[in-house]
Amino acid sequence: MTIKILMDTDPGIDDAAALTMAINDPKIDLKLVTTVAGNVTVDKTTKNALKIMRFFNQDIPVAAGAEQPLFKDFEDAARIHGESGMPGYDFPEDLPKPLNKTAVEALHDAIMASNDPITLVPTGSYTNIALLFSEYPEVKSHIDRIVAMGGALGKGNMTSAAEFNVFTDPDAAAIVYKSGIPIVMVGLDITMKALLTNENIEKLQHLNEAGQMLHDIIINDGDHNDKGSAMHDVNTIFYLLHPEAIKTEDMWVDVVTQGPAIGETVGDIRGAYHNGKTNAKVSVDIDDQAFNDWFMEEVKNIKM
Repeated sequence: MTIKILMDTDPGIDDAAALTMAINDPKIDLKLVTTVAGNVTVDKTTKNALKIMRFFNQDIPVAAGAEQPLFKDFEDAARIHGESGMPGYDFPEDLPKPLNKTAVEALHDAIMASNDPITLVPTGSYTNIALLFSEYPEVKSHIDRIVAMGGALGKGNMTSAAEFNVFTDPDAAAIVYKSGIPIVMVGLDITMKALLTNENIEKLQHLNEAGQMLHDIIINDGDHNDKGSAMHDVNTIFYLLHPEAIKTEDMWVDVVTQGPAIGETVGDIRGAYHNGKTNAKVSVDIDDQAFNDWFMEEVKNIKM
């Protein structure tokens, strides 16, 4: 059986890689892509999502979403992803058009039209998802789970406390974690371990056209060190396909929405403060070699 997903995303280099995997793996049925302001502004994230659709000759619908967080001032990550959000590759410019409806409307319609429960995969800020739950609470019972990139139990990458996606719109993240829907938190605790190695990045360009594209954008990723590049958002797709390679722990996660720790995801690791209740499976460890092997095999198998 395929896994039916809706991706809410802010491409972004690693988002583009995650979309690549979701589009091309036969076990994933990507029904809709919605975009949000995050790595760059929403006009750019929407254009980048459409570039990926055009590159792979896909007609998966794309809908543009929130331009701003719910309350907090918007701060992008162009310093990491470049001004366009997806630099390094010369994509075609004859792009398809986004849907003539908002991301929230498109998400609502896709969820309610599905005969099977849907998995939501947010890989940007959670603004669209929070608005969806606020405007159309009836969708919650039709969602199987949320597999969300974001958060950290330890050190953040936006502040010492906060990971970027949650920091961008902490109020939206708080709504999502209070939604009652099963959540898998795919955070920095694993994404900063499962780096795509420099050796594999170099190999990508020799695999096929998709590998060349990914190589060209990944080498422009500012989230890079001497061991490789963090493919944060790709870990959501890896989890869907290979949950056995990621260790999770059930716990309650609260989101800090004010003060110097704004955007921090606080896990009740001792189970001491919520009467034993949990609201998330938090990813705490990953088989980084398995991730690298899977990533390369996925790209190698792409037929265009």
